[in-house]
Amino acid sequence: MPEPIPVAALSEAEAREELAALAARLARWDQLYFQDEAPEVSDGEYDAAKRRHADIEARFPHLIGEDSPSRKVGARRAEAFAPVTHGTPMLSLDNAFSDEEAAEFDARIRRFLRLGEEVVAYTAEPKIDGLSASLLYRDGVLVRGATRGDGRVGEDVTANLMTLEEIPHRLSGGGWPELIEIRGEVYLGHAEFAALNAAAEAAGQKTYANPRNAASGSLRQIDPAITAARPLRFFAYAWGELSAPFATSQTEALDRYRQWGLPVTPQARRVEGAAGLLAAYAALEAQRPFLPFDIDGVVYKVDRLDWQQRLGFVSRSPRWAIARKFPAERARTVLEAIELQVGRTGAVTPVACLRPVTVGGVVVERATLHNADEIARKDIRVGDTVVLQRAGDVIPQVVEVVEAARPPGAAPFVFPQTCPCDLKTPLMRETTASGAETIVRRCTGEFACPFQRVEHLRHFVSRRAFDIEGLGEKQLRAFFDEGLIRGPADIFRLARDTDALDALRQRDGYGETSVANLVAAIEARRAVPLDRFIFALGIRHVGESTALILARGYGEAAAFRTAMDKVAAGDAEAIAELDAFDQIGDAVIQAAGAYFREPHNLRLIADLEAELMILPVAPPRGDSALSGKTVVFTGALEAMTRDEAKAQAEALGAKVAGSVSRKTDLVVAGPGAGSKLKQAAELGIEVITEAQWLERARS
Repeated sequence: MPEPIPVAALSEAEAREELAALAARLARWDQLYFQDEAPEVSDGEYDAAKRRHADIEARFPHLIGEDSPSRKVGARRAEAFAPVTHGTPMLSLDNAFSDEEAAEFDARIRRFLRLGEEVVAYTAEPKIDGLSASLLYRDGVLVRGATRGDGRVGEDVTANLMTLEEIPHRLSGGGWPELIEIRGEVYLGHAEFAALNAAAEAAGQKTYANPRNAASGSLRQIDPAITAARPLRFFAYAWGELSAPFATSQTEALDRYRQWGLPVTPQARRVEGAAGLLAAYAALEAQRPFLPFDIDGVVYKVDRLDWQQRLGFVSRSPRWAIARKFPAERARTVLEAIELQVGRTGAVTPVACLRPVTVGGVVVERATLHNADEIARKDIRVGDTVVLQRAGDVIPQVVEVVEAARPPGAAPFVFPQTCPCDLKTPLMRETTASGAETIVRRCTGEFACPFQRVEHLRHFVSRRAFDIEGLGEKQLRAFFDEGLIRGPADIFRLARDTDALDALRQRDGYGETSVANLVAAIEARRAVPLDRFIFALGIRHVGESTALILARGYGEAAAFRTAMDKVAAGDAEAIAELDAFDQIGDAVIQAAGAYFREPHNLRLIADLEAELMILPVAPPRGDSALSGKTVVFTGALEAMTRDEAKAQAEALGAKVAGSVSRKTDLVVAGPGAGSKLKQAAELGIEVITEAQWLERARS
């Protein structure tokens, strides 16, 4: 069967549209998987979509946006648990899916560290499919346990974690730091999962789709007694905050964990070079069917901790580690219908409604069909028997049609020309500068289209934006249809509308407590950091990371708004200042200008400003003299690579810009520095050598 358009053949406009569509789908799937514990698709489609998104970003880096799941971490914190701010963020991992990508990981490590032919040692550890958790020990005594949450703020589940038999309340032996945060995975074994579901079914209770969801639901119980009754287990594999170093390698750290009485996966092993990575993967893939717990891949980590420190992090993942995913799992089923979903930008995504089928332990009933061109290329028809694929164990895609099983009379699918909303507004394909049509069809109704307005509201209350508990899709749809919430500011007005709240208390499913909780959740978000406010606005190409860059660059809401108004008006100096921010390119500049020229958007912002307190973004962590400074690197660097220099600067709390502007504090110039050096001189900006930079970084 024909494949989707190769990434190398995509035009920039096609890439931009596909990134937006992929980001919208992935955001929805994250919500269903992490927060609702009700995945609608398997890892197969999720990983395939995530990988294609990453491949497109790699080819078009100026289009990079934070809707990519590779830049998201875990689930938002539930309001039922007290918040725990992780001293060191709990990050996710980039993925590899082939021998070639695993070998390239090794090559990339050696290039970054300039090792030449020197062999790098790694640990290869099974990737446990469970729930990440952290254990804080002080003087060897467990004092706090938390979930990962969104990577920055998790849930305090100390009492629940203390019920796990495998987690020691006091470390054994000795030699541990005064303070150490041990990280690992809470999971359920296959036998325990089957017994738990059998008991739930016999009692007429909800059963879980897979062991991962069961582990998450069991640990995140309000009553620790319920957690204690569940046979949860734990493997330790990493650490966060430390008062002092306790090992020089990952291998030594795992050995220390064993000595302290912490369970460590017995399959973890130390290997050398790309050949070792591939051999470890093959061995674990062969063992996988016989393991008593779920794994969905292998995690490779650079063994030497000093090299890990040099490699640092990129976005929301470490450079020194990667997850090698196992191949897809497949199953056949019947495609019973094709529905259209409309995203917040108007992009229309076709979805296959399937006869339920179990793929890798998960019941799948829906799968993405990507776009009209994908349906046509694969000749997918209602009534077809199709092959589903799960590439990693939670999310599905239609791989191909079994043409021999096609029922008589099955007609080719004709993509509708109008939006499925009541307005029936036309669906249009945008065209590129060359006149070529893009692959995504978009509803032209804009904010008049109820689907788009509801999707905008869902984005606004999502965990990366305002994170308002109790306003899910069902509630937003009902409130929208009844006119209670038509725009973001209406959410905050509702919390003070006594008549509307009185009426709400009389509804089925509501009551005094439910309404009070909703009002409290809304009121808790009247003060919001600038980066979350910017992200919540839904500006195209402005994801979480870009919003944080903008917030840190402008500092306060008033400065951001003034700058954006100038960008919208075409002010050359304001555009140049925005362009100087690291990772900000033409796509963001154009999108920001368009957004702040739209009267509807300006009214939306004004309404919000009347309801909210927008807080300055928290400054970068770090107490170095470089913290908060904006640095530009130019010319050739000799002691380190450009990526290593950038990572070092960010670790010290500095901001790295791609060009020189009045906002620049420092220029680090190597041999061959050109126009940037001249600009720095004209603006009176301090210029230092690479050697001087290294001296300051060490001080």
